[in-house]
Amino acid sequence: MDITAKYCNKEMEAYGSCVASNPSTWQSKCHELKINVAQCTSSHPVIQKIRQECSGVFVEFERCLRENPDTPASCSPHVARFLACAESVDLSGVDPVPQPS
Repeated sequence: MDITAKYCNKEMEAYGSCVASNPSTWQSKCHELKINVAQCTSSHPVIQKIRQECSGVFVEFERCLRENPDTPASCSPHVARFLACAESVDLSGVDPVPQPS
């Protein structure tokens, strides 16, 4: 999350504000902002590594959000598990600066 915030801060802030402002309709109202975050992060090698290593935990988090659209805060334990996974990923050998394609 720190890496996402570091490299995609503007996108993360916009998405987070949208979710917080639309607790019952965030899935539809914030979809485009979620796509923006995904596009920003998808090219970053460190984030790619974390996604690869923690994909199962992240899928569980997304499932929780879909199953609890009116109460996204109920998915906090899923966020904690994902953050714990992300912090445990071995990032040695991963270039922290994305290289141009």
